[in-house]
Amino acid sequence: MILHGYWRSSAAWRVRIVLALKGLTADQVPHHLRDGGQRAPGYLALNPQGLVPALVTDDGQVLTQSLAICEYLEEIAPEPSILPGDAAMRARIRAAALVVAADIHPIQNLKILRRLRDLGQDDQAWARQVIEDGFDALEALLADTPGPFAFGAAPTLADVCLVPQMANTRRFGCDLRWPRLQAIEAECLKLDAFRLTAAEHQPDAE
Repeated sequence: MILHGYWRSSAAWRVRIVLALKGLTADQVPHHLRDGGQRAPGYLALNPQGLVPALVTDDGQVLTQSLAICEYLEEIAPEPSILPGDAAMRARIRAAALVVAADIHPIQNLKILRRLRDLGQDDQAWARQVIEDGFDALEALLADTPGPFAFGAAPTLADVCLVPQMANTRRFGCDLRWPRLQAIEAECLKLDAFRLTAAEHQPDAE
């Protein structure tokens, strides 16, 4: 498999985590987002959205959108599961993951922040507000779930989305007021699958 990504992309980090949790490997091809590498014609031919990550499977299929890729990896390598439990539990795990992947990350990513700057807005304040509002809700959603991870004794898709977003939280200087989320992050970072897939350990890291 080939994973197209960028060292500081939190969406690409999600996929790297799942690959590592499941003992799968993928060759990495970086695209420098701040230099517009994701808009190069060759990459747009692969992924017309011009976003990372994209995963090229062993049989040559191109998969896009990090959560769709993570669920593909779950299907081809079911153990250890990142979507365990019954239908209701899996729905709760997906909902927690989507707080990050649908409601926080897309509206504080590079493309949106550039547009805000072009409009003369304070893009950093915008990012902080988006993250803090989303994490306030996620802290409440996970307040009563069993630990030490987001949904029990092993990491799930919710943890996979949370940890990279926590890195963004620090990068934007947010108020770290979420003890449950920070405790989950600390537990995840005891695992190589989370720690060694972090941005600073990637071959294209700056």
